[in-house]
Amino acid sequence: MIPEAREVHLSRKDRKVLEACCRSPVTLQRDLKRARIVLLAADGRSTRSIAKEVGVQPRIVSLWRHRYADHGLEGLQDKPRPGKQPIYTKTTDKRILKLLDKPPPQGFARWTGPLLAEALGDVDVQYVWRFLRSHKIDLVARKSWCESNDPNFTAKAADVVGLYVAPPAKAIVLCVDEKPSIQALERAQGYLKLPNGRALTGQSHDYKRHGTTTLFAALEVATGKIIHSKRRRRVEFLDFMNSVTAAFPNRKLHVILDNLNTHKKNEDWLKAHPNVQFHFTPTSASWLNQVEVWFSILQGQSLSGTSFTSLKQLQEHIDAYVNAYNDRAEPFVWTKKKVRQRRFKGRRITQL
Repeated sequence: MIPEAREVHLSRKDRKVLEACCRSPVTLQRDLKRARIVLLAADGRSTRSIAKEVGVQPRIVSLWRHRYADHGLEGLQDKPRPGKQPIYTKTTDKRILKLLDKPPPQGFARWTGPLLAEALGDVDVQYVWRFLRSHKIDLVARKSWCESNDPNFTAKAADVVGLYVAPPAKAIVLCVDEKPSIQALERAQGYLKLPNGRALTGQSHDYKRHGTTTLFAALEVATGKIIHSKRRRRVEFLDFMNSVTAAFPNRKLHVILDNLNTHKKNEDWLKAHPNVQFHFTPTSASWLNQVEVWFSILQGQSLSGTSFTSLKQLQEHIDAYVNAYNDRAEPFVWTKKKVRQRRFKGRRITQL
């Protein structure tokens, strides 16, 4: 049954708005029909005649006549619809985060999506994965850190960084360290032809050992060039330092070292070489030594994936790389970035 038709009175302002809506080529069809219904109703047309002309059901015409009569132009807008209530809420998210703060089930090294869903009991595993992705939580990746317990950390770090940023005038700053136990591994290398005709290059998992060598290296901070030991056997630290001082005769040397025992208790040697001064990085902070960066470059560009048939071939290979590196060496640029540290709220790091 159609409700009794409501009388519609249009003000001049509302009529102009509705007529403009009907003329506009970008007006949505639903808004166009509602405007025509109200305009025709204001002209005194009946509900059924309006429905026939606009092409809608009479109950639709009656609806918009009543809505405009009660609320004006605002009544022609759609009311907000609540929609379906979400299954999972912010409370569910907090439960997932709270569970991640707890240790995983006994026998497991870390949480996984299925383990979290099983522990929650009423949360689907797909939602768990979506939540973890939206919050950029990676259950596999791990961050590591090292806390130095050196009471003189600030003073030592400032001393080393000061040598990088503002080195003493007419002095040479060197970063010295060793890379021990570099293995001369012989691997079977070549091409593997697949049944589809494609060829892959690679190496066998099997290998043969031909001994190890230790590399002593000194990086000149100002130029980025490398001085290294070329002996076949493992040389002592002071023997290497003698070769370093010989490379810079009559120059003041500031040598940055880590806290290895062989680098300490060398007072007699220092007395014999008054132009040399040792600077030690803080405990557990050897990353301040720039030669460690070069060791990483050496490993990635020269040693990884290479096969050697003898220890001599390995040593010659390292010599060739150092010579090529020195031809294009550039100093590392020491930059300072703002450190943003987030405290562990309510958490305690324990040792197992």
